[in-house]
Amino acid sequence: MTIRHDGVSAEWLGYAGLRLEAGDGTVVYLDPGRYGTLTGEWRPDSPSATHPESRDYRPEDGDLILVTHDHHYDSEAIRRVAGEDATAVVYEAVYPPNIDREGGSLDELPCEVVRVGEADDRLFGDVVVRSVPAYNEPNGPHTGPDGEPFHPEGFGVGYHVTLPGRAGGGDGAVDDVTVFWPGDTDALAGHAELDVSLFCPPIGGSFTMDRREAADLAEAMDPDLVLPVHYDTFEALETDSGAFAADVAGRGVPVVLDED
Repeated sequence: MTIRHDGVSAEWLGYAGLRLEAGDGTVVYLDPGRYGTLTGEWRPDSPSATHPESRDYRPEDGDLILVTHDHHYDSEAIRRVAGEDATAVVYEAVYPPNIDREGGSLDELPCEVVRVGEADDRLFGDVVVRSVPAYNEPNGPHTGPDGEPFHPEGFGVGYHVTLPGRAGGGDGAVDDVTVFWPGDTDALAGHAELDVSLFCPPIGGSFTMDRREAADLAEAMDPDLVLPVHYDTFEALETDSGAFAADVAGRGVPVVLDED
């Protein structure tokens, strides 16, 4: 299903994958792939999982592909979504040789690769990409048996993306739309201060903020629309998305679910 918001379309592709299309036709992918979500191989652990069905997805239409950290780096997925003149924006700590699965070299990707740091602002055509720190708090709820965060500080980022939306007044000006995918992270100080129109939080818990923490952040952030992702892909990410939507709506924040 495709969600339309102020001239920008958004589609949850499964797991953390998100496809955005700007009002001018620019296509941006965030963290596409893994677990067979784009190859047709993914199957839910639970029959009640509310998650987009997997499919053999190869549009090769992406202008920008944004990768937050090692866990979401999937070179085959990038090949499936990258257009002819695509640019992959990859956080500087992503290091395929250390990934404990077949990740594929960055040098072998069919597109230009641009590395970004933890708090960079970059302009790609008419799209502004801002990287934002993403991590689990030490001594917080999202740590392993050894007490270490699943995502320590410096391991990954989120992305705040500014896209051309729909035309505004009669002067032909275009209103920008800001989209925020926080990455695999807790709700952090500073998130609520961001100017966000479309907020796409992870709500699966276990390794990231859960649905209640994401709802608290949505209320504090007060975006124009909330579209949750990163849940129900496997057992550890299973959650009640309907309860999340009801919680957010009850706080006066518009919310939509993109589910099959």
